[in-house]
Amino acid sequence: MAYLDLTGFDRQPASTQAVAELTALEWQVVAIAQRDRLSSLEAPSRWARFLAIFFGGDRASSRLADSKLEALRRIAVLAWHKGYALPKQEIAAFHASGYSLEHLELLLARVSEGRSALNEGRAR
Repeated sequence: MAYLDLTGFDRQPASTQAVAELTALEWQVVAIAQRDRLSSLEAPSRWARFLAIFFGGDRASSRLADSKLEALRRIAVLAWHKGYALPKQEIAAFHASGYSLEHLELLLARVSEGRSALNEGRAR
């Protein structure tokens, strides 16, 4: 009679799912997005452009040249201001730029921790 000896088998099965990670540069973009306003997601109006030309005070744009990092910045700005209530078109743009659902969950979890830490600091 044959049997299967499992006495030496103490390993866990290998994970088949890739772990979503963000690079240090991407985490910097998320941190910088904390200070960006929601208005940074919109193109400047004609009136704002006129005032910038007339009075000179042309502010530096917070938009990033890399389209993938810009999609990350946009979703991070929305997450810092609105939490989990993100517009569907922004989530679609985030996925279209190469990020997965796991990346979004990781980002939202980290931003949620940061938001709660900020709220606790203000409550004291």
